[in-house]
Amino acid sequence: MSQTPAIHPTAVVEAGAQLGAGVVVGPYAVVGAGVRLHDGVRVGAHAVLAGDTEIGPRTVIHPHAVLGGPPQDLKYRGGPTRLRIGADNVFREFTTASLGTEEGGGETRIGDGNLFMAYSHVAHDCRVGDRCVFANSVNLAGHVVVGDHAVIGGLVGIHQHARVGRCAMVGGGAMVAQDVPPFTLAQGDRARLYGLNLVGLRRLGLPAPTLSALRAAWRLVFQHDRRRRRAEVIEEARERYAAVPEVIELLDFVASSARGVCRAARG
Repeated sequence: MSQTPAIHPTAVVEAGAQLGAGVVVGPYAVVGAGVRLHDGVRVGAHAVLAGDTEIGPRTVIHPHAVLGGPPQDLKYRGGPTRLRIGADNVFREFTTASLGTEEGGGETRIGDGNLFMAYSHVAHDCRVGDRCVFANSVNLAGHVVVGDHAVIGGLVGIHQHARVGRCAMVGGGAMVAQDVPPFTLAQGDRARLYGLNLVGLRRLGLPAPTLSALRAAWRLVFQHDRRRRRAEVIEEARERYAAVPEVIELLDFVASSARGVCRAARG
């Protein structure tokens, strides 16, 4: 790969933009003055990169994506907020990711190795982990948190301030108004939980005893006798499976939920 950035003659790269070794900027793309592109970033035709935006190595941005635009929040006052994107991400056509807002911490952050399919949107002040998959037209509202290895199906909408835990899967078309715990499978409008994301858990390489403990904890916490308080069954599960970090992660997530957790589907 050439060490000198390759900029198409029709592209606009504003003074102040920083381009690393081997960066490619395609036809009619726009790279704003506050943008920093690390080594090997590829920017497709007509893409727009704006604001205080930093994009990690080897990230690929397809045509017509817009990264670093102002947040779609009426409270935003034009302050010095940021978009930070890690390495090895792929943003397909017409994807968008906004800057943060002053009241939301000032930063939208995306980790490494994520795939954002066409028309997906990451709103202001979101936190996205590593190696997630967002299918076509996924929409994250402001302040959403998505853990590592999450898979979000097409046409999913996630309410502001909601969380999707590590290695969770949200089925296509779901409307997520509350938190989706790690390792679980959610679907529907409003989204309900349908057990564990066993395919994702096996891909992580978790051993059989860990899977068994997660199954038992799932039954205890989400299918318990309704006459018992959830806090009570969480503490019981915590005592039983204190030696299983994944179970403790699940329990801590549920216990810390501010919006409440999606209900388990009947049956």
